[in-house]
Amino acid sequence: MRIGIVTGEYPPMQGGIGAYTHILASHLKAQGSDVRIFSSTQTQTIDTQIPVENSTTTWNIGSLRAINRWATDNVIDILNLQFQTAAFGMSPWVQFLPRFTSKPVVTTFHDLRHPYLFPKAGALRDWVVMHLAKQSSGVIVTNHEDYQRLTDIRQKALIPIGSNIQQTLPDQFDAQSWRVKAGARAGDYVIAYFGLFNQTKGVETLLASLAQLRNNGVPVRLVMVGGGLGSSDPTNAAYLEKLNTQIQQLELNSFIHWTGYLENEAEVGAYLTAANVIALPFTDGASYRRGSLMAAIQYEGAIVTTEPVTTLPSFKHGKNMLLVKPSNEQALTESLLSVWQSPELREQLQQGAKALKQEFSWTSISQQTLAFFEQVRKR
Repeated sequence: MRIGIVTGEYPPMQGGIGAYTHILASHLKAQGSDVRIFSSTQTQTIDTQIPVENSTTTWNIGSLRAINRWATDNVIDILNLQFQTAAFGMSPWVQFLPRFTSKPVVTTFHDLRHPYLFPKAGALRDWVVMHLAKQSSGVIVTNHEDYQRLTDIRQKALIPIGSNIQQTLPDQFDAQSWRVKAGARAGDYVIAYFGLFNQTKGVETLLASLAQLRNNGVPVRLVMVGGGLGSSDPTNAAYLEKLNTQIQQLELNSFIHWTGYLENEAEVGAYLTAANVIALPFTDGASYRRGSLMAAIQYEGAIVTTEPVTTLPSFKHGKNMLLVKPSNEQALTESLLSVWQSPELREQLQQGAKALKQEFSWTSISQQTLAFFEQVRKR
């Protein structure tokens, strides 16, 4: 099968959608599919086996016509639109792709956020997203919340994302040396945060908890692993500025280590593995769509995160992670303190994450995706 993937993000752009697309494409290629990418001028071919068409500068009606020409010229069997509003510059045009091509379009929704149309667009923004879902030949969602919203869509599948960070740990990995790189001394309690900075990550709650732990005499340090702004969402810069102000007010500068963007994925894994706990206090709850959570699971961390919006049987409080109320600094502080005080709890959470990561392997994800593409083609 010749698969054409349309994505607003792709390496070297920073962002979860681009990383997801590259890993998925590589696994689909390994299973025998011919995979090609259509993206913007900000991207490039990083694997000669997966060519990238990157002549598009803006996502508008012209880009839809260009996608159709590209799909026709390359004899594409099925188009897979990797959809997230921010990845396409908040443009609504890409959501009309199924009307501009005769090829079957399977849309992978990474979230169902609305595009920006114009002030007071209101319900029209939701209509645009749902229009894309209804016009697509098939829909893939990455989480239970979105699956439940698309009740009227018959041809759909729930296929979770995997960790975008796949590298094994560096040779001769030594946890203590990586803790030292993070500024920790012997006996310090190291909390790791991983991911881009945006308003749904709940970092302000984590900073408040860090201050509480310091005030309670816990020798705690926070390591911000990665933590760039990404290439798609312009609001991330304002959010980071807000965090920097909070850090100054709480006098936390000397207790936080920033790794910056890490090109070497093995270094990400090293920092996460060396930490005592990984804190991911999402404001909208833990979800299968969170790549940073998948990375924490991949490296078998002791995870403290927030309660899912909908029940996720795989996420078990006290077994493979601790779940707290979103935006509740006291609850987060108490959970982080419990991991600090109980090595046995930490070991339990790590073993639980080790068992859980088998559910999110890329081999399984790519096999499910390919099977769904075949199903759509037959229809």
